[in-house]
Amino acid sequence: MRSVCIPRIFLIALFAAFGPVAVAQNNSPARSTPLLTSWGAALNSENVHTEYPRPALVRSEWLNLNGHWDWKDSNERQEGFMRRILVPFPPESALSGITQYTERCVYRRTFTIPQDWNEDDHILLHFGAVDWETVVFVNGNQVGTHRGGYTSFSFDITSFVHRNGVNELVVQVFDPSQRGEQPRGKQSTSPTGIWYTASTGIWQTVWLEPVPPYYIKTLQVHADFNTGLVTILPLLNVTNKDLTVFAEAFDDNESVAESYGGSDGPLQMRFDKFGIKAWSPDSPHLYQLRVQVSHRGTPVDTVGSYFAFRKIEIVKEENGYPAIHLNGKRLFLMGVVDQGYWSDGLYTAPSDRAQLMDIRVAKGLGFNAIRKYQKIEPERWYFWCDQRGILVWQDMPSGENRTPAAQRQFQLELQRMIQTRLNHPSIVAWTIFNEGAGQHNTHEYVDLVRRFDPTRLINAASGWTDFGLGNVNVSHRFPGPEMPTADADRAAVIGLFGGLTLVPHEDHRWTDDTWAYQHVPNSESLVKRYEQMHEELRRMIRTRGLAGAFFHQLSDIESECNGLTPYDRSTLKVPEKVMEQINQETIRIGSE
Repeated sequence: MRSVCIPRIFLIALFAAFGPVAVAQNNSPARSTPLLTSWGAALNSENVHTEYPRPALVRSEWLNLNGHWDWKDSNERQEGFMRRILVPFPPESALSGITQYTERCVYRRTFTIPQDWNEDDHILLHFGAVDWETVVFVNGNQVGTHRGGYTSFSFDITSFVHRNGVNELVVQVFDPSQRGEQPRGKQSTSPTGIWYTASTGIWQTVWLEPVPPYYIKTLQVHADFNTGLVTILPLLNVTNKDLTVFAEAFDDNESVAESYGGSDGPLQMRFDKFGIKAWSPDSPHLYQLRVQVSHRGTPVDTVGSYFAFRKIEIVKEENGYPAIHLNGKRLFLMGVVDQGYWSDGLYTAPSDRAQLMDIRVAKGLGFNAIRKYQKIEPERWYFWCDQRGILVWQDMPSGENRTPAAQRQFQLELQRMIQTRLNHPSIVAWTIFNEGAGQHNTHEYVDLVRRFDPTRLINAASGWTDFGLGNVNVSHRFPGPEMPTADADRAAVIGLFGGLTLVPHEDHRWTDDTWAYQHVPNSESLVKRYEQMHEELRRMIRTRGLAGAFFHQLSDIESECNGLTPYDRSTLKVPEKVMEQINQETIRIGSE
Protein backbone atom coordinates (compact mmCIF):
# COMPACT_ATOMS: atom_id res chain seq x y z
CA MET A 1 0.00 0.00 0.00
CA ARG A 2 1.32 3.43 -0.91
CA SER A 3 1.03 6.13 1.73
CA VAL A 4 1.14 9.85 1.04
CA CYS A 5 1.61 12.44 3.75
CA ILE A 6 1.81 16.23 3.51
CA PRO A 7 4.64 18.00 5.38
CA ARG A 8 2.34 19.41 8.05
CA ILE A 9 1.73 15.92 9.37
CA PHE A 10 0.76 17.17 12.80
CA LEU A 11 -2.50 18.56 11.36
CA ILE A 12 -3.67 15.19 10.06
CA ALA A 13 -6.70 13.85 11.91
CA LEU A 14 -6.56 10.59 13.82
CA PHE A 15 -8.04 7.52 12.22
CA ALA A 16 -11.36 6.99 13.89
CA ALA A 17 -12.08 3.31 13.25
CA PHE A 18 -10.32 0.02 12.56
CA GLY A 19 -11.42 -3.32 11.23
CA PRO A 20 -10.88 -6.64 13.00
CA VAL A 21 -7.64 -8.64 13.20
CA ALA A 22 -7.20 -12.28 14.07
CA VAL A 23 -5.21 -12.74 17.28
CA ALA A 24 -3.39 -15.96 18.15
CA GLN A 25 -3.84 -17.73 21.46
CA ASN A 26 -1.54 -16.33 24.15
CA ASN A 27 0.63 -19.22 25.34
CA SER A 28 1.91 -17.36 28.41
CA PRO A 29 1.19 -19.21 31.68
CA ALA A 30 -0.25 -15.95 33.00
CA ARG A 31 -3.43 -16.14 30.89
CA SER A 32 -5.12 -18.65 28.65
CA THR A 33 -6.49 -15.87 26.40
CA PRO A 34 -4.93 -12.58 25.30
CA LEU A 35 -5.53 -9.47 27.38
CA LEU A 36 -6.49 -7.09 24.58
CA THR A 37 -6.86 -3.36 24.60
CA SER A 38 -9.85 -1.93 22.75
CA TRP A 39 -7.48 -0.74 20.00
CA GLY A 40 -5.93 -4.18 19.68
CA ALA A 41 -9.29 -5.90 19.54
CA ALA A 42 -10.39 -3.62 16.69
CA LEU A 43 -7.10 -3.60 14.77
CA ASN A 44 -7.20 -4.17 11.03
CA SER A 45 -4.19 -6.22 9.91
CA GLU A 46 -4.29 -4.48 6.53
CA ASN A 47 -3.78 -1.06 8.16
CA VAL A 48 -1.18 -1.41 10.90
CA HIS A 49 0.53 1.79 12.08
CA THR A 50 -0.09 3.54 8.77
CA GLU A 51 0.94 7.00 10.01
CA TYR A 52 4.11 8.61 8.68
CA PRO A 53 6.72 7.44 11.20
CA ARG A 54 9.17 10.40 11.18
CA PRO A 55 7.18 13.57 11.97
CA ALA A 56 10.24 15.81 12.47
CA LEU A 57 11.46 15.21 8.89
CA VAL A 58 8.56 14.55 6.52
CA ARG A 59 8.50 13.78 2.79
CA SER A 60 5.42 13.29 0.66
CA GLU A 61 6.20 9.84 -0.75
CA TRP A 62 6.81 6.60 1.13
CA LEU A 63 5.78 2.94 1.21
CA ASN A 64 4.65 1.31 4.44
CA LEU A 65 5.95 -2.28 4.85
CA ASN A 66 3.98 -3.08 8.01
CA GLY A 67 1.59 -6.02 7.81
CA HIS A 68 1.95 -9.78 7.52
CA TRP A 69 5.45 -11.15 6.95
CA ASP A 70 6.74 -14.70 6.83
CA TRP A 71 8.55 -15.61 10.06
CA LYS A 72 10.50 -18.46 11.60
CA ASP A 73 12.40 -19.25 14.77
CA SER A 74 15.99 -19.90 13.69
CA ASN A 75 16.35 -22.57 16.38
CA GLU A 76 13.52 -24.65 14.96
CA ARG A 77 14.52 -27.37 12.53
CA GLN A 78 12.30 -26.52 9.63
CA GLU A 79 12.70 -25.79 5.97
CA GLY A 80 11.30 -22.50 4.73
CA PHE A 81 8.89 -20.18 6.50
CA MET A 82 5.97 -21.94 8.15
CA ARG A 83 4.44 -19.07 10.15
CA ARG A 84 3.14 -15.54 9.64
CA ILE A 85 3.78 -12.54 11.90
CA LEU A 86 2.06 -9.17 11.99
CA VAL A 87 4.78 -6.51 11.82
CA PRO A 88 5.63 -4.35 13.76
CA PHE A 89 4.44 -6.32 16.78
CA PRO A 90 7.19 -8.35 18.53
CA PRO A 91 6.75 -12.14 18.33
CA GLU A 92 6.18 -12.41 22.08
CA SER A 93 3.04 -10.28 21.81
CA ALA A 94 -0.52 -11.42 21.21
CA LEU A 95 -1.01 -9.06 18.26
CA SER A 96 1.96 -10.55 16.41
CA GLY A 97 0.16 -13.88 16.00
CA ILE A 98 3.25 -15.75 17.30
CA THR A 99 3.28 -15.33 21.14
CA GLN A 100 6.67 -16.87 21.81
CA TYR A 101 10.18 -15.71 22.65
CA THR A 102 13.00 -16.61 20.34
CA GLU A 103 16.64 -15.59 20.60
CA ARG A 104 17.16 -15.78 16.85
CA CYS A 105 14.49 -15.35 14.21
CA VAL A 106 14.09 -14.51 10.54
CA TYR A 107 11.52 -12.30 8.81
CA ARG A 108 10.70 -12.34 5.11
CA ARG A 109 8.39 -10.43 2.79
CA THR A 110 8.24 -9.20 -0.80
CA PHE A 111 7.61 -5.71 -2.15
CA THR A 112 7.43 -3.84 -5.44
CA ILE A 113 8.60 -0.31 -6.14
CA PRO A 114 5.69 2.02 -7.06
CA GLN A 115 5.74 2.77 -10.76
CA ASP A 116 5.36 6.51 -10.27
CA TRP A 117 8.56 6.84 -8.23
CA ASN A 118 11.27 8.65 -10.15
CA GLU A 119 13.76 6.35 -11.88
CA ASP A 120 16.66 8.52 -10.68
CA ASP A 121 15.62 8.36 -7.04
CA HIS A 122 17.55 6.44 -4.43
CA ILE A 123 15.54 3.91 -2.41
CA LEU A 124 16.03 4.01 1.35
CA LEU A 125 14.92 1.15 3.60
CA HIS A 126 14.04 2.42 7.10
CA PHE A 127 13.55 0.52 10.35
CA GLY A 128 11.99 2.39 13.27
CA ALA A 129 13.59 -0.04 15.74
CA VAL A 130 14.62 -3.69 15.88
CA ASP A 131 15.74 -5.40 19.07
CA TRP A 132 18.67 -6.05 19.03
CA GLU A 133 21.17 -7.15 16.33
CA THR A 134 19.91 -7.00 12.75
CA VAL A 135 21.22 -8.28 9.42
CA VAL A 136 19.26 -7.23 6.32
CA PHE A 137 19.18 -8.85 2.86
CA VAL A 138 17.50 -7.59 -0.31
CA ASN A 139 17.19 -10.07 -3.17
CA GLY A 140 19.80 -12.30 -1.55
CA ASN A 141 22.34 -9.50 -1.04
CA GLN A 142 23.39 -8.37 2.42
CA VAL A 143 22.74 -4.62 2.50
CA GLY A 144 23.71 -3.85 6.08
CA THR A 145 23.82 -4.68 9.78
CA HIS A 146 22.82 -2.80 12.90
CA ARG A 147 23.14 -3.18 16.67
CA GLY A 148 20.82 -1.35 19.01
CA GLY A 149 17.22 -1.96 20.01
CA TYR A 150 15.68 1.48 20.41
CA THR A 151 16.48 3.89 17.59
CA SER A 152 16.00 4.03 13.85
CA PHE A 153 18.43 2.99 11.12
CA SER A 154 18.41 2.96 7.33
CA PHE A 155 20.11 1.43 4.30
CA ASP A 156 20.37 2.69 0.74
CA ILE A 157 19.18 -0.34 -1.24
CA THR A 158 19.07 1.34 -4.66
CA SER A 159 21.63 -0.95 -6.27
CA PHE A 160 19.93 -4.09 -4.92
CA VAL A 161 16.28 -3.58 -5.93
CA HIS A 162 14.44 -4.40 -9.14
CA ARG A 163 12.55 -1.32 -10.34
CA ASN A 164 10.16 -3.56 -12.21
CA GLY A 165 9.12 -6.76 -10.54
CA VAL A 166 9.07 -8.34 -7.11
CA ASN A 167 11.80 -7.83 -4.50
CA GLU A 168 12.56 -10.05 -1.51
CA LEU A 169 13.41 -8.57 1.89
CA VAL A 170 14.87 -10.82 4.61
CA VAL A 171 15.69 -9.65 8.14
CA GLN A 172 17.70 -11.80 10.55
CA VAL A 173 17.52 -10.87 14.25
CA PHE A 174 19.50 -11.86 17.32
CA ASP A 175 18.33 -10.73 20.77
CA PRO A 176 19.91 -12.33 23.86
CA SER A 177 17.65 -10.30 26.19
CA GLN A 178 18.93 -10.53 29.80
CA ARG A 179 21.62 -13.03 28.77
CA GLY A 180 23.44 -10.18 27.04
CA GLU A 181 24.88 -6.90 28.28
CA GLN A 182 23.13 -4.64 25.75
CA PRO A 183 20.66 -1.90 26.77
CA ARG A 184 17.29 -3.59 27.26
CA GLY A 185 15.46 -1.70 30.00
CA LYS A 186 13.04 -3.94 31.94
CA GLN A 187 12.85 -6.80 29.42
CA SER A 188 13.29 -10.43 30.47
CA THR A 189 12.63 -13.89 29.06
CA SER A 190 11.62 -14.89 32.61
CA PRO A 191 9.31 -12.02 33.53
CA THR A 192 8.48 -11.59 37.20
CA GLY A 193 7.98 -8.64 39.51
CA ILE A 194 9.59 -5.54 38.02
CA TRP A 195 10.86 -7.48 34.98
CA TYR A 196 8.51 -7.80 32.04
CA THR A 197 8.14 -9.94 28.91
CA ALA A 198 10.94 -9.35 26.39
CA SER A 199 10.22 -7.90 22.95
CA THR A 200 12.40 -9.41 20.24
CA GLY A 201 12.92 -8.27 16.69
CA ILE A 202 10.97 -5.68 14.69
CA TRP A 203 8.84 -3.54 16.97
CA GLN A 204 8.48 -0.28 15.02
CA THR A 205 7.42 0.60 11.48
CA VAL A 206 9.42 -0.65 8.47
CA TRP A 207 9.17 1.55 5.38
CA LEU A 208 10.64 2.54 2.04
CA GLU A 209 11.32 6.08 0.91
CA PRO A 210 12.43 7.47 -2.46
CA VAL A 211 14.94 10.32 -2.26
CA PRO A 212 16.67 12.32 -5.03
CA PRO A 213 20.43 12.07 -5.71
CA TYR A 214 20.86 15.11 -3.42
CA TYR A 215 18.78 14.94 -0.26
CA ILE A 216 18.56 15.87 3.42
CA LYS A 217 19.66 12.97 5.65
CA THR A 218 19.00 14.61 9.01
CA LEU A 219 17.69 17.93 10.22
CA GLN A 220 18.54 19.60 13.52
CA VAL A 221 16.64 22.70 14.61
CA HIS A 222 17.36 24.78 17.70
CA ALA A 223 15.17 27.73 18.67
CA ASP A 224 16.85 29.99 21.25
CA PHE A 225 14.26 31.29 23.70
CA ASN A 226 16.56 34.07 24.97
CA THR A 227 17.41 35.61 21.61
CA GLY A 228 14.74 34.46 19.15
CA LEU A 229 17.45 32.98 16.93
CA VAL A 230 16.52 29.74 15.12
CA THR A 231 19.45 27.67 13.86
CA ILE A 232 18.73 25.01 11.23
CA LEU A 233 21.38 22.43 10.41
CA PRO A 234 20.42 20.17 7.48
CA LEU A 235 22.88 17.35 6.91
CA LEU A 236 22.90 16.48 3.21
CA ASN A 237 24.09 13.20 1.74
CA VAL A 238 26.73 15.18 -0.18
CA THR A 239 28.27 18.65 0.07
CA ASN A 240 28.30 20.41 -3.28
CA LYS A 241 28.90 24.05 -4.23
CA ASP A 242 26.02 23.78 -6.72
CA LEU A 243 23.57 22.97 -3.90
CA THR A 244 21.65 25.63 -1.99
CA VAL A 245 19.24 25.32 0.92
CA PHE A 246 16.18 27.45 1.60
CA ALA A 247 14.23 27.33 4.87
CA GLU A 248 10.90 28.97 5.63
CA ALA A 249 9.04 29.08 8.93
CA PHE A 250 5.27 29.33 9.27
CA ASP A 251 2.94 30.23 12.10
CA ASP A 252 -0.65 29.14 11.48
CA ASN A 253 -0.06 28.95 7.70
CA GLU A 254 1.51 32.42 7.60
CA SER A 255 5.14 32.74 6.52
CA VAL A 256 7.03 34.45 9.34
CA ALA A 257 10.75 33.95 8.58
CA GLU A 258 13.10 32.54 5.97
CA SER A 259 16.77 31.83 5.40
CA TYR A 260 18.98 30.90 2.46
CA GLY A 261 22.46 29.34 2.34
CA GLY A 262 24.84 26.73 1.03
CA SER A 263 24.95 22.99 1.67
CA ASP A 264 27.88 23.07 4.09
CA GLY A 265 26.63 25.09 7.02
CA PRO A 266 23.72 26.10 9.24
CA LEU A 267 20.93 28.48 8.29
CA GLN A 268 19.63 31.05 10.76
CA MET A 269 16.37 32.92 11.21
CA ARG A 270 15.87 35.70 13.72
CA PHE A 271 12.55 36.26 15.47
CA ASP A 272 11.68 39.21 17.68
CA LYS A 273 12.39 37.70 21.11
CA PHE A 274 9.57 39.75 22.61
CA GLY A 275 7.10 38.48 20.03
CA ILE A 276 7.79 34.74 20.03
CA LYS A 277 5.10 32.32 21.12
CA ALA A 278 6.65 30.05 23.74
CA TRP A 279 5.95 26.32 24.09
CA SER A 280 4.68 25.10 27.46
CA PRO A 281 2.25 22.47 28.81
CA ASP A 282 -0.45 25.16 28.98
CA SER A 283 0.29 26.48 25.49
CA PRO A 284 2.20 23.96 23.32
CA HIS A 285 2.81 26.28 20.38
CA LEU A 286 4.63 24.77 17.40
CA TYR A 287 6.00 26.63 14.40
CA GLN A 288 5.99 24.76 11.09
CA LEU A 289 9.15 24.53 8.98
CA ARG A 290 9.83 23.78 5.33
CA VAL A 291 13.38 23.13 4.09
CA GLN A 292 14.17 22.85 0.39
CA VAL A 293 17.37 21.79 -1.37
CA SER A 294 18.05 23.08 -4.89
CA HIS A 295 20.65 22.05 -7.44
CA ARG A 296 21.69 24.95 -9.66
CA GLY A 297 18.41 26.67 -8.88
CA THR A 298 16.15 23.65 -9.44
CA PRO A 299 14.41 22.26 -6.30
CA VAL A 300 15.34 18.60 -5.75
CA ASP A 301 14.29 17.79 -2.17
CA THR A 302 11.72 19.27 0.20
CA VAL A 303 11.01 18.22 3.79
CA GLY A 304 8.59 19.42 6.44
CA SER A 305 9.31 19.77 10.13
CA TYR A 306 8.46 21.93 13.15
CA PHE A 307 10.11 23.65 16.11
CA ALA A 308 9.27 25.48 19.30
CA PHE A 309 10.72 28.14 21.57
CA ARG A 310 11.19 26.89 25.12
CA LYS A 311 13.92 26.97 27.76
CA ILE A 312 14.51 24.60 30.67
CA GLU A 313 17.03 25.49 33.37
CA ILE A 314 17.88 25.36 37.07
CA VAL A 315 17.66 28.68 38.93
CA LYS A 316 18.45 29.28 42.60
CA GLU A 317 15.47 30.97 44.23
CA GLU A 318 15.54 33.70 46.87
CA ASN A 319 14.94 31.04 49.51
CA GLY A 320 18.26 29.45 48.53
CA TYR A 321 16.79 26.35 46.90
CA PRO A 322 17.46 25.51 43.22
CA ALA A 323 14.25 25.21 41.22
CA ILE A 324 13.29 24.13 37.72
CA HIS A 325 12.36 27.03 35.45
CA LEU A 326 10.53 26.76 32.15
CA ASN A 327 10.71 29.82 29.91
CA GLY A 328 12.01 31.97 32.76
CA LYS A 329 9.36 30.98 35.30
CA ARG A 330 9.44 28.45 38.10
CA LEU A 331 7.52 25.27 37.28
CA PHE A 332 7.01 22.31 39.57
CA LEU A 333 7.16 19.04 37.63
CA MET A 334 4.30 16.82 38.74
CA GLY A 335 4.87 13.77 36.60
CA VAL A 336 3.79 10.19 36.13
CA VAL A 337 6.00 7.23 35.25
CA ASP A 338 5.19 5.57 31.92
CA GLN A 339 7.06 2.40 30.96
CA GLY A 340 5.38 2.05 27.57
CA TYR A 341 4.18 -1.58 27.79
CA TRP A 342 0.92 -2.83 26.29
CA SER A 343 -1.03 -5.94 27.22
CA ASP A 344 -1.47 -6.98 23.58
CA GLY A 345 1.53 -5.41 21.80
CA LEU A 346 4.13 -5.40 24.63
CA TYR A 347 6.74 -2.86 23.41
CA THR A 348 4.51 -1.82 20.49
CA ALA A 349 1.34 0.17 21.04
CA PRO A 350 -1.62 -1.38 19.18
CA SER A 351 -2.11 1.89 17.27
CA ASP A 352 -1.02 5.48 17.05
CA ARG A 353 -4.34 6.47 18.56
CA ALA A 354 -3.55 4.30 21.59
CA GLN A 355 -0.22 6.12 22.10
CA LEU A 356 -2.03 9.45 21.98
CA MET A 357 -4.64 8.26 24.46
CA ASP A 358 -1.99 7.47 27.10
CA ILE A 359 -0.72 11.04 26.81
CA ARG A 360 -4.24 12.44 26.97
CA VAL A 361 -4.98 10.37 30.08
CA ALA A 362 -1.83 11.68 31.80
CA LYS A 363 -2.79 15.28 31.03
CA GLY A 364 -6.42 14.70 31.97
CA LEU A 365 -5.28 13.48 35.40
CA GLY A 366 -3.51 16.79 35.91
CA PHE A 367 0.10 15.73 35.34
CA ASN A 368 2.35 18.12 33.44
CA ALA A 369 5.19 15.64 32.88
CA ILE A 370 5.87 12.01 31.98
CA ARG A 371 8.96 10.06 32.91
CA LYS A 372 9.58 7.68 30.02
CA TYR A 373 11.06 4.96 32.17
CA GLN A 374 13.66 2.56 30.78
CA LYS A 375 12.39 2.74 27.20
CA ILE A 376 12.72 4.94 24.10
CA GLU A 377 9.47 5.35 22.21
CA PRO A 378 8.81 5.71 18.46
CA GLU A 379 9.12 9.29 17.26
CA ARG A 380 5.38 9.69 16.91
CA TRP A 381 4.99 9.35 20.70
CA TYR A 382 7.23 12.40 21.20
CA PHE A 383 5.39 14.20 18.41
CA TRP A 384 2.16 13.79 20.36
CA CYS A 385 3.89 15.07 23.51
CA ASP A 386 5.12 18.07 21.51
CA GLN A 387 1.66 18.76 20.14
CA ARG A 388 -0.38 18.11 23.29
CA GLY A 389 2.06 19.80 25.66
CA ILE A 390 3.58 17.48 28.22
CA LEU A 391 7.14 17.58 29.53
CA VAL A 392 9.18 14.42 29.01
CA TRP A 393 11.87 13.13 31.34
CA GLN A 394 13.63 10.64 29.04
CA ASP A 395 15.56 7.61 30.35
CA MET A 396 18.35 5.76 28.64
CA PRO A 397 17.40 2.05 28.90
CA SER A 398 19.77 0.19 31.20
CA GLY A 399 22.19 -2.58 30.28
CA GLU A 400 24.76 -4.59 32.23
CA ASN A 401 27.80 -2.68 30.86
CA ARG A 402 30.36 -4.99 32.47
CA THR A 403 32.82 -5.29 29.60
CA PRO A 404 34.57 -2.55 27.58
CA ALA A 405 32.66 -3.67 24.47
CA ALA A 406 29.33 -3.37 26.28
CA GLN A 407 30.25 0.06 27.60
CA ARG A 408 31.11 1.25 24.10
CA GLN A 409 27.74 -0.04 22.88
CA PHE A 410 25.94 1.71 25.73
CA GLN A 411 27.65 4.99 24.84
CA LEU A 412 26.78 4.57 21.17
CA GLU A 413 23.11 3.93 21.90
CA LEU A 414 23.00 6.84 24.35
CA GLN A 415 24.36 9.15 21.63
CA ARG A 416 21.81 7.82 19.15
CA MET A 417 18.97 8.44 21.59
CA ILE A 418 19.95 12.09 21.97
CA GLN A 419 20.66 12.66 18.27
CA THR A 420 17.40 11.11 17.06
CA ARG A 421 15.18 12.84 19.67
CA LEU A 422 16.98 16.19 19.78
CA ASN A 423 14.29 18.15 17.87
CA HIS A 424 11.43 17.37 20.25
CA PRO A 425 10.71 20.35 22.54
CA SER A 426 8.74 18.18 24.96
CA ILE A 427 11.93 16.41 26.12
CA VAL A 428 13.45 18.47 28.94
CA ALA A 429 15.78 15.99 30.68
CA TRP A 430 17.98 12.97 29.96
CA THR A 431 18.47 10.18 32.51
CA ILE A 432 21.78 8.36 31.98
CA PHE A 433 21.75 5.67 34.67
CA ASN A 434 18.81 4.35 36.67
CA GLU A 435 19.18 2.74 40.11
CA GLY A 436 22.77 1.70 39.53
CA ALA A 437 22.07 -0.68 36.66
CA GLY A 438 25.28 -0.74 34.61
CA GLN A 439 26.51 2.51 36.15
CA HIS A 440 30.11 3.34 35.21
CA ASN A 441 32.25 6.36 34.30
CA THR A 442 29.44 8.68 35.33
CA HIS A 443 31.57 11.84 35.03
CA GLU A 444 32.46 11.01 31.42
CA TYR A 445 28.86 10.36 30.43
CA VAL A 446 27.64 13.62 31.94
CA ASP A 447 30.29 15.48 29.92
CA LEU A 448 29.31 13.55 26.78
CA VAL A 449 25.60 14.34 27.13
CA ARG A 450 26.40 18.01 27.74
CA ARG A 451 28.47 18.13 24.55
CA PHE A 452 25.67 16.58 22.51
CA ASP A 453 22.91 18.63 24.12
CA PRO A 454 23.70 21.60 26.40
CA THR A 455 20.05 22.73 26.40
CA ARG A 456 18.42 20.10 28.61
CA LEU A 457 18.69 18.91 32.20
CA ILE A 458 20.81 15.86 33.06
CA ASN A 459 19.73 13.24 35.60
CA ALA A 460 23.08 11.47 35.97
CA ALA A 461 22.24 8.62 38.34
CA SER A 462 18.59 8.38 39.24
CA GLY A 463 17.95 7.04 42.73
CA TRP A 464 21.39 5.49 43.21
CA THR A 465 25.09 6.34 43.62
CA ASP A 466 25.23 10.11 43.37
CA PHE A 467 28.49 11.89 42.55
CA GLY A 468 27.03 15.38 42.69
CA LEU A 469 26.79 15.52 38.89
CA GLY A 470 24.14 16.77 36.49
CA ASN A 471 21.39 19.29 37.16
CA VAL A 472 19.19 17.34 39.56
CA ASN A 473 19.55 15.19 42.66
CA VAL A 474 17.00 12.39 42.40
CA SER A 475 15.66 9.96 45.00
CA HIS A 476 13.54 6.79 44.63
CA ARG A 477 11.41 5.38 47.44
CA PHE A 478 8.28 3.20 47.59
CA PRO A 479 5.73 4.07 48.67
CA GLY A 480 7.39 7.32 49.80
CA PRO A 481 7.60 10.12 48.97
CA GLU A 482 11.14 10.68 50.19
CA MET A 483 13.12 13.73 49.18
CA PRO A 484 16.82 13.55 48.26
CA THR A 485 19.49 15.27 50.31
CA ALA A 486 19.56 19.01 49.85
CA ASP A 487 22.05 20.26 47.25
CA ALA A 488 23.27 23.81 46.78
CA ASP A 489 23.32 23.81 42.98
CA ARG A 490 21.04 20.99 41.80
CA ALA A 491 17.27 20.82 42.01
CA ALA A 492 15.79 18.15 44.29
CA VAL A 493 13.46 15.77 42.46
CA ILE A 494 11.66 12.62 43.58
CA GLY A 495 12.20 10.32 40.60
CA LEU A 496 9.90 7.53 41.80
CA PHE A 497 7.29 7.25 44.53
CA GLY A 498 3.90 5.63 44.90
CA GLY A 499 3.54 2.01 43.84
CA LEU A 500 0.00 1.90 45.24
CA THR A 501 -1.62 -1.32 44.08
CA LEU A 502 -5.31 -1.65 43.37
CA VAL A 503 -5.75 -5.02 41.68
CA PRO A 504 -8.31 -4.79 38.85
CA HIS A 505 -11.05 -7.27 38.05
CA GLU A 506 -9.77 -10.61 36.76
CA ASP A 507 -11.00 -9.76 33.25
CA HIS A 508 -8.56 -6.86 33.14
CA ARG A 509 -5.45 -8.26 34.75
CA TRP A 510 -2.56 -10.23 33.28
CA THR A 511 -2.28 -12.75 36.11
CA ASP A 512 -3.73 -13.60 39.50
CA ASP A 513 -0.19 -13.73 40.88
CA THR A 514 0.11 -9.99 41.52
CA TRP A 515 2.43 -8.20 43.91
CA ALA A 516 2.61 -4.74 45.46
CA TYR A 517 4.67 -2.16 47.28
CA GLN A 518 1.50 -1.20 49.12
CA HIS A 519 -2.00 -2.61 48.54
CA VAL A 520 -5.13 -0.47 48.67
CA PRO A 521 -8.59 -2.09 48.78
CA ASN A 522 -10.57 0.28 46.55
CA SER A 523 -10.53 3.48 44.53
CA GLU A 524 -11.50 5.66 47.48
CA SER A 525 -8.55 4.34 49.50
CA LEU A 526 -6.22 4.90 46.56
CA VAL A 527 -7.28 8.54 46.24
CA LYS A 528 -7.04 9.10 49.99
CA ARG A 529 -3.51 7.67 50.10
CA TYR A 530 -2.59 9.74 47.05
CA GLU A 531 -3.86 12.89 48.76
CA GLN A 532 -1.76 12.09 51.82
CA MET A 533 1.31 11.75 49.63
CA HIS A 534 0.62 15.14 48.07
CA GLU A 535 0.28 16.74 51.48
CA GLU A 536 3.82 15.52 52.13
CA LEU A 537 5.00 16.77 48.72
CA ARG A 538 3.59 20.22 49.48
CA ARG A 539 5.34 20.26 52.85
CA MET A 540 8.62 19.41 51.10
CA ILE A 541 8.03 22.18 48.55
CA ARG A 542 7.46 24.80 51.25
CA THR A 543 10.18 23.77 53.68
CA ARG A 544 12.88 22.06 51.60
CA GLY A 545 12.53 23.35 48.04
CA LEU A 546 11.30 20.19 46.30
CA ALA A 547 11.30 20.87 42.53
CA GLY A 548 9.51 17.85 41.06
CA ALA A 549 8.09 14.39 41.68
CA PHE A 550 7.07 11.40 39.54
CA PHE A 551 4.31 9.04 40.64
CA HIS A 552 4.66 5.35 39.79
CA GLN A 553 2.81 4.67 37.49
CA LEU A 554 0.42 5.31 34.57
CA SER A 555 -0.69 1.72 33.81
CA ASP A 556 -0.38 -1.76 35.25
CA ILE A 557 2.25 -4.00 33.68
CA GLU A 558 1.81 -7.77 33.87
CA SER A 559 1.93 -8.79 37.56
CA GLU A 560 2.67 -5.23 38.71
CA CYS A 561 -0.73 -3.66 39.34
CA ASN A 562 0.23 -0.23 40.65
CA GLY A 563 -1.00 1.69 37.63
CA LEU A 564 -3.71 4.32 37.49
CA THR A 565 -5.25 2.24 34.70
CA PRO A 566 -5.34 -1.54 34.24
CA TYR A 567 -2.86 -3.07 31.79
CA ASP A 568 -5.51 -3.12 29.05
CA ARG A 569 -6.34 0.59 29.61
CA SER A 570 -10.00 -0.36 29.95
CA THR A 571 -10.84 2.22 32.62
CA LEU A 572 -9.39 4.58 35.20
CA LYS A 573 -8.93 3.30 38.74
CA VAL A 574 -9.39 6.83 40.08
CA PRO A 575 -11.80 9.72 39.36
CA GLU A 576 -10.16 11.95 36.78
CA LYS A 577 -11.36 15.31 38.08
CA VAL A 578 -10.33 14.59 41.67
CA MET A 579 -6.84 13.53 40.57
CA GLU A 580 -6.56 16.56 38.33
CA GLN A 581 -7.41 18.89 41.23
CA ILE A 582 -4.84 17.23 43.52
CA ASN A 583 -2.06 17.38 40.94
CA GLN A 584 -2.82 20.89 39.76
CA GLU A 585 -2.86 22.23 43.32
CA THR A 586 0.59 20.76 43.96
CA ILE A 587 1.86 22.25 40.68
CA ARG A 588 0.41 25.63 41.70
CA ILE A 589 2.08 25.57 45.12
CA GLY A 590 5.38 24.35 43.69
CA SER A 591 5.40 26.98 40.93
CA GLU A 592 4.74 30.03 43.13
